[in-house]
Amino acid sequence: MAFWAGGSPSIVDYFPSEDFYRCGYCKNESGSRSNGMWAHSMTVQDYQDLIDRGWRRSGKYVYKPVMNQTCCPQYTIRCRPLQFQPSKSHKKVLKKMLKFLAKGEVPKGSCEDEPMDSTMDDAVAGDFALINKLDIQCDLKTLSDDVKESLESEGKNSKKEEPHELLQAQDSVGEKLGSGEPSHSVKVHTVPKPGKGADLSKPPCRKAKEIRKERKRLKRMQQNPAGEIEGFQAQGHPPSLFPPKAKSNQPKSLEDLIFESLPENASHKLEFTRFLCSSPLEAETPPNGPDCGYGSFHQQYWLDGKIIAVGVIDILPNCVSSVYLYYDPDYSFLSLGVYSALREIAFTRQLHEKTSQLSYYYMGFYIHSCPKMKYKGQYRPSDLLCPETYVWVPIEQCLPSLENSKYCRFNQDPEAVDEDRSTEPDRLQVFHKRAIMPYGVYKKQQKDPSEEAAVLQYASLVGQKCSERMLLFRN
Repeated sequence: MAFWAGGSPSIVDYFPSEDFYRCGYCKNESGSRSNGMWAHSMTVQDYQDLIDRGWRRSGKYVYKPVMNQTCCPQYTIRCRPLQFQPSKSHKKVLKKMLKFLAKGEVPKGSCEDEPMDSTMDDAVAGDFALINKLDIQCDLKTLSDDVKESLESEGKNSKKEEPHELLQAQDSVGEKLGSGEPSHSVKVHTVPKPGKGADLSKPPCRKAKEIRKERKRLKRMQQNPAGEIEGFQAQGHPPSLFPPKAKSNQPKSLEDLIFESLPENASHKLEFTRFLCSSPLEAETPPNGPDCGYGSFHQQYWLDGKIIAVGVIDILPNCVSSVYLYYDPDYSFLSLGVYSALREIAFTRQLHEKTSQLSYYYMGFYIHSCPKMKYKGQYRPSDLLCPETYVWVPIEQCLPSLENSKYCRFNQDPEAVDEDRSTEPDRLQVFHKRAIMPYGVYKKQQKDPSEEAAVLQYASLVGQKCSERMLLFRN
């Protein structure tokens, strides 16, 4: 029996895939297939381990494509921010933003840098068809009380230390803009006015007076650290990521490009806020970890006091995971999808300075055959997750195989196996009739053969570690 001394356990309902449904990527009416779970609650460590096995969440629904059967195999992709260098197109997007903020310049023609309107996966819409069929009657508060009572009872019977207080309803956390489900664009009716000014594509001269002002701003920031609201009109960025002057003969870093100084009479002001939002992920404060802790966070982009984009990220023990982004289409010329991704990469680097194990940026799924998802491979260096052995392989090694086949095993070692495969399913934890028990005990009470097949499939998909920590809810 596992005790959760560090906090609440994850509680999930598992729903195996029964048929195919419409694909949101290639529009095949019966080509997509995935397995799913409804997360009543989930710890950040469990979700970290799940996404490292190919799972992804949309709100409280956690899903994993059946990779060798679905029409568009979806490979988990992660970027390595510590080695990341912005490409020419990335720099173009950042310069375009600076021109707009400084002089109000709006680029002419279509936007070639924005491959998609949102980083939210289109294929999730098919999974919601499955969600609508589910009759989930388990109330989180009821489960919380039941789990707490079960743990306390077992703790007394075994004469072990009483575990910490368990589940708290996630709904108590105010959610201002909703969860991870697909959302509509925020509509702003004010159209930016094009401005006139100098050619900002050329680097401005740095005068001694400007450098002195910059140093004073940094000194004031150190004396008055930012709270939850972080403005980033040049001076509102983390001091540790803003060197006073770029060294000659060296390319500008990502932070230099994002936080380049703006004139005092800039045409527009861009500000940024981040706050905890409601989700199945339970907020945690790691020792000596990120200031904002682990959990799910809303990120809002404000232009001159009006919101133009909203993103959601999950801050996990080893990574920042991008859940989704949506923005006002009136500002599509700013390539906000690319811009927000670059800011999130810079934010991951900032968190790494405080928590060394947090060193990756997860971008969701990579689909080689879909241009709207293939663009993620442009953030280098990056890795793809092998769908059979769950090891990370540099994307450069995967691309030749993907050119020949949609579904590929990336691990070139034919003897390699999944190290976390389910080897002891009887140790899997089940929550049944207000009691927590190993699956070895639970299965003796069941007579339905399909029940065992579903539980064993669940164990194989989540892996041995998660199956022993998470509670599989069974009616």
